[in-house]
Amino acid sequence: MKRRIFCATATLIASVGFAGAAAAQTKWDFATAYPAHNFHSKNNEQFVKDVDAATQGKLKITPHFGASLFKMPEIKRAVQTGNAQMGEFFLVSFQNESQIFGVDGLPFLASNYDEAFKLYQAQKPVLQELLDKQGQVLLYAVAWPPQGIYTKKPVSSAADLKGMKWRVYSPTTARIGELVGAQPATIQEAELSQALATGVIEGLITSSATGADNKLFENLKYYYNVQAWIPKNAVTVSKKAFNALEKSDQTAVLKAAAAAEARGWKESREVDARSLATLKAGGMSVEEPSVQLKADLAKVGETVVKEWLDKAGADGKTVLDYYQAAK
Repeated sequence: MKRRIFCATATLIASVGFAGAAAAQTKWDFATAYPAHNFHSKNNEQFVKDVDAATQGKLKITPHFGASLFKMPEIKRAVQTGNAQMGEFFLVSFQNESQIFGVDGLPFLASNYDEAFKLYQAQKPVLQELLDKQGQVLLYAVAWPPQGIYTKKPVSSAADLKGMKWRVYSPTTARIGELVGAQPATIQEAELSQALATGVIEGLITSSATGADNKLFENLKYYYNVQAWIPKNAVTVSKKAFNALEKSDQTAVLKAAAAAEARGWKESREVDARSLATLKAGGMSVEEPSVQLKADLAKVGETVVKEWLDKAGADGKTVLDYYQAAK
């Protein structure tokens, strides 16, 4: 009888222990707008695996690719409100909210990866402070390949862009469209193929990776490698959700985030080379910009940077001063 009581008690203790372990597991939803095959998504997926391993399964993060949880413009707000614990968003898309979000979309301020990373280091402290006030923790940010111009017809100067139906995704791309006399139309990445097929847009500035992922060579014929800027995606977590973790799990998340950032920047360089090859293989003419086009775009860039600085105020000046000193 005593043996039965002992066994029953041991079983009860074990079941309570297992229930406690199950209850201790934390689950996060990770909202992102990009397809699972995109290099950002693959990097995010590895981050999720790293966190799972480092926390021994105590923190389970579920990534939701392809805007399946929230549409791209909704993701940042979803993290702020706690409707998703984690999210990935395109920084420059939120420039109207704060000019600091748009610094890495300024034309020709940084046109190679080394410069872009230095610009990120200049931006990062101000960006972290801004996101903290919005109830978010910046985990990592990863660059897209440099932005180039895609068109249906040859372009040798800014004048050739006048009147073109021009896809925009940020205040800066809209302003560039205005300055060159194009007709801006706001189109999210998921809508690109349809917009091109139906003639809603005829040209755009975006990365080689976006062009390859969306097979822009099916509707457009020319890619000009102007390397206008190198924008970033940011991955953030709700500050409330992060602070609820045990300290050891917070450390694990931050360590995995640092690895994701380093891995993502490295992969971006490799993706650029692969994507340019994909564009060529698809029949697109991949060209360097003419001297005239580069000169025209440089003037546009000067105007856009000056306007940005006027709006960004002291924080903007701090970022640019730090960046120029680092160069």
